[in-house]
Amino acid sequence: MSQYKAEVKIYTTPWCPYCVRAKKLLDRKEVSYEDFNVAYDQAMRAEVSQRSGRTSVPQIFINDQPIGGCDELHDLEAKGQLDSLLQAEPAA
Repeated sequence: MSQYKAEVKIYTTPWCPYCVRAKKLLDRKEVSYEDFNVAYDQAMRAEVSQRSGRTSVPQIFINDQPIGGCDELHDLEAKGQLDSLLQAEPAA
């Protein structure tokens, strides 16, 4: 079981190297996350793009807040800010 309480959702495509890299970081930190494959689901991809304001993948949400993609996830980790985001409980 993960030490983190946050609800993490990641929207990916199977062939995206940035998606793989982001998931590897989450896996290394033993973060539980829900992975949504948007490769063939244009409606879901459009919805997540509208929510995040971005069209690329991955799109990562922590407690329903868009944090960006792979680079932003790694930047948060490098700055020591990712753990505090992951430790926050989702809003009720």
